[in-house]
Amino acid sequence: MFKAVINAETLGDAIEAASSLVDEVKFSVSEMGLELKAADAANVAMVSLKVGSEAFENFKATPSEIGVDLVRLSDILSMATKGENIQLELDEESHKLKIDVGSLSYTMSLIDPTAMRKEPEIPKLDLPAHVTLPGGELRRAVKAAEKVSDHVIFGVSDEGFYMEAKGDIDSLMLKIPSTELLGMKPGKARSLFSLDYLKNMSKAIGKSNEVTLELGIDYPLMVNFKLGQSLEVSYLLAPRMEQE
Repeated sequence: MFKAVINAETLGDAIEAASSLVDEVKFSVSEMGLELKAADAANVAMVSLKVGSEAFENFKATPSEIGVDLVRLSDILSMATKGENIQLELDEESHKLKIDVGSLSYTMSLIDPTAMRKEPEIPKLDLPAHVTLPGGELRRAVKAAEKVSDHVIFGVSDEGFYMEAKGDIDSLMLKIPSTELLGMKPGKARSLFSLDYLKNMSKAIGKSNEVTLELGIDYPLMVNFKLGQSLEVSYLLAPRMEQE
């Protein structure tokens, strides 16, 4: 059983966070809420997302798995007006999801969870350096870097957080002193990442007041943030090797 009522914007934020990497996901449903883990087709990036039951106006569920096409669900959610609630109900016999948006009622076919890719194991990394900054500031930096290059360096020094982007002609440097960060755990960190992935991730990241980056030297980037009080998102992005 799965029956729930949730604000359209809250559900939309969850869908946007996941669809930055994948088009189809398998939601694990429990009394605690919804959860998913997914990796992009190239296994370069992963997303982990939790929508706590407290994010819903009403929530009734028994443990199950639901396979969802995020593109189709996002299209349906686009019909909701600002502040409107969405009603969701699983028809277990037909294996379809009923979605009520105001006076509109959709019936969306679901994907067989057993036919989907196995959920990735999100590695537990003890990365040496952590920095916390506003999501909007990180999104602005990523957009600026895109104008210069297709990759970017994130690093941490004793002085704070820095970002470098170098193209064939132009270059960009961002430095945020430790005194201006929302939080910092100093450590040695410098890694190169693809801006294609960061660009997509930054759409959801930019909506968060606080985003924590966990970094090392040539190690993956771990990004953790919340949207509202009940939506937790984590991204993991593999590094690229710097060319000498």
